[in-house]
Amino acid sequence: MNEQNESYKRQHKNALLTLQKLQKVKDEIDFKLKSNPICTHLHKDLRSINLDIKITVNEIEHIESYINEFEM
Repeated sequence: MNEQNESYKRQHKNALLTLQKLQKVKDEIDFKLKSNPICTHLHKDLRSINLDIKITVNEIEHIESYINEFEM
């Protein structure tokens, strides 16, 4: 069981790092959209990155629920 808990903790750490990277990309897209607000390519990228962020946040919440289960 301890190995599985450690695995979840590693996954949690990796998911948090992924979320940080995705947020940086989103910030870059937002910055570019300020200078070119009608660029369809940037809007498509923004929708895609927002979806990736939502998926990653859901993954983090799921992993946290498993970690909390093991710690109880």
